[in-house]
Amino acid sequence: MKLVLLIIYFAVLVGIGLYCRKHSTDVNGFVLGGRSVGPWLTAFAYGTSYFSAVVFVGYAGQFGWKYGIAATWAGIGNAIIGSLLAWVILGRRTRIMTQHLNSATMPQFFGERFGSKPLKIGASVIIFIFLIPYTASLYNGLSRLFGMAFNIDYSVCIILMAVLTAIYVIAGGYMATAINDFIQGIIMLGGIVTIIAAVLKSKGGFMTALDSLARVTDETVSTAPGTFSSFFGPDPLNLMFVVILTSLGTWGLPQMVQKFYAIKNEEAIKKGTIISTLFALVVAGGCYFLGGFGRLFSDQVDIAADGFDAIIPAMLSGLSPLLISLVVILVLSASMSTLSSLVMASSSTLTIDFIKELFHKEMSEKKQVLCMRLLIVVFIAISSVLALIQYKSSVTFIAQLMGVSWGALAGSFLAPFLYSLYSKRVTKASCWVCFLFSSILMVANIFFRSSFPVIMQSPINCGAIAMLAGLVIVPIVSLFTPKPDKKLVDSAFACYEKKTEVAQKTALNS
Repeated sequence: MKLVLLIIYFAVLVGIGLYCRKHSTDVNGFVLGGRSVGPWLTAFAYGTSYFSAVVFVGYAGQFGWKYGIAATWAGIGNAIIGSLLAWVILGRRTRIMTQHLNSATMPQFFGERFGSKPLKIGASVIIFIFLIPYTASLYNGLSRLFGMAFNIDYSVCIILMAVLTAIYVIAGGYMATAINDFIQGIIMLGGIVTIIAAVLKSKGGFMTALDSLARVTDETVSTAPGTFSSFFGPDPLNLMFVVILTSLGTWGLPQMVQKFYAIKNEEAIKKGTIISTLFALVVAGGCYFLGGFGRLFSDQVDIAADGFDAIIPAMLSGLSPLLISLVVILVLSASMSTLSSLVMASSSTLTIDFIKELFHKEMSEKKQVLCMRLLIVVFIAISSVLALIQYKSSVTFIAQLMGVSWGALAGSFLAPFLYSLYSKRVTKASCWVCFLFSSILMVANIFFRSSFPVIMQSPINCGAIAMLAGLVIVPIVSLFTPKPDKKLVDSAFACYEKKTEVAQKTALNS
């Protein structure tokens, strides 16, 4: 039964990829789906790109163990800050200005917005360096689940996931990933609700499980009674950094922001905002809520020997074979949707902003699409090899690099991108300072972590600080560096002043 479900699932994904080939004949169609993607597909593409096996198996287990039921705040933050506010503040302006500047990637946006080819190339290099390890991290967490459900070697799982993702992304481009994301999103929504209900039932129901959690003590964490069932948990400060990194980070991640480039119209943005927020509330909130009960299964897991990734699989190991199949497909869905989004962002950036810019300025649309397809294969192959190396040899360096990639990307791009949509005063120099500050800070955190202040030794805290620092760096540096070219800036912002007729229900006539 489990194998049959997987085969049907894989067949549907590949079929959609082949069906969507007609939408991927040019760059606009392959990368952005012709900028005609509706609210449901865009919202689900945003949500499924946001949440992967890293969240479900890694973060939910780790933070649920550390903070108890208070870890749910991370999921609430993901919904309100990472989804609702991201759509409200970035959605409309991103869609308008990127179309006006004819930019299909984040580096291309920076290049056109500031009239700077070096800035575009610099941004593409940062994306190339830090998206690869982030892509490799998606395979983490799958090994234990596949071993538990099918007794399949992790290597086979990696290769299978990589090949199937490559087929449907290469064939159908962004439209194929958007449709598949929608299907994968439905699986994630139904799966997480069903699994939470089953796990809590195994512990006597919600109130009984919560009472049991209140009785758990760990003096190495806190001496206060009931701390793991309390509102803010045993460590509110570090929990706040988790919320900031995992929520505010989406505002600066290329594969997330790029979803706004492709949305169809104003109505789609309004609907997409609501859908995306509710999706995040159920999926992220559900994951962290489930992880919060991890300590009830402490007799089934050895954290010292197996790490935090063992917590969620231990919680699920007692479920029925059908529910375990659902879990595997849920985590596969989450990982494959994020993987497809990352390789699309990586290949389009490297093709449009690096190879075409530096080596082949007259590259035709057809050749650009071909180059992207080839690079998708390359990116998936590299990330698969990294995941296999880490699995076979337990190389900790790769794991550390994965941890800092989110902080480096969001820290570099969040503030420059946000301010560039709203302010005419932002300068090229401020973007460069933010790029360099965040990238160097996060790389230094890998090699010199012990020399950092205690609060910044955690890659999560360090990444959150890099993002917040960028929001200060960009306006301050912009005050003391040469003003941008007025003609260039006015031309970029002219798109917001363009007159558009709307229905009277949207705006009253004077």
